[in-house]
Amino acid sequence: MTGTLVLNASYEPLCVVPVRRAVVLLLLDKAVVERAGEAVLRSEHLTVEAPSVVRLHRFVKVPRRTRVPITRRGVLARDRERCAYCSARADTIDHVVPRSRSGPHSWENVVAACRRCNHRKADHLLSELGWTLPFTPATPVASVLGASAQHDLLTEWEPYLGWLRPGESEVA
Repeated sequence: MTGTLVLNASYEPLCVVPVRRAVVLLLLDKAVVERAGEAVLRSEHLTVEAPSVVRLHRFVKVPRRTRVPITRRGVLARDRERCAYCSARADTIDHVVPRSRSGPHSWENVVAACRRCNHRKADHLLSELGWTLPFTPATPVASVLGASAQHDLLTEWEPYLGWLRPGESEVA
């Protein structure tokens, strides 16, 4: 069993908690199941499907950092460890506009890249190579980004995460 994604009443991702904590939230009537998981938890008098995604009944105001720090692990998690240029497994990060050409070190200018593409791109602009990005890099949601370092992000969580690539499924 992996963790459970907790959403605010506004469907904003808050954090990932252990499944046992999510079940406690359900039993205390503080949350509702948005997506059930595959596992089933049993006790002497109760059987509960282990939730994969829960949503709180009441809105919780969470203090946010004004800026999410950029880390290699964070960029790889945001881009799901896929190269932005060829979709192979990424193991490095690359500045879209190279720093040697005054490109900023920001979430909007950094993408995950495989070693081959990173080496081929070097300090060139995408337009010089005829390359394009299949998505627009964006700043991820801090709480879910931190959770992704500790848990494997489940595919059923994707519609609820705020940093999906364009064209991917979103909450209807």
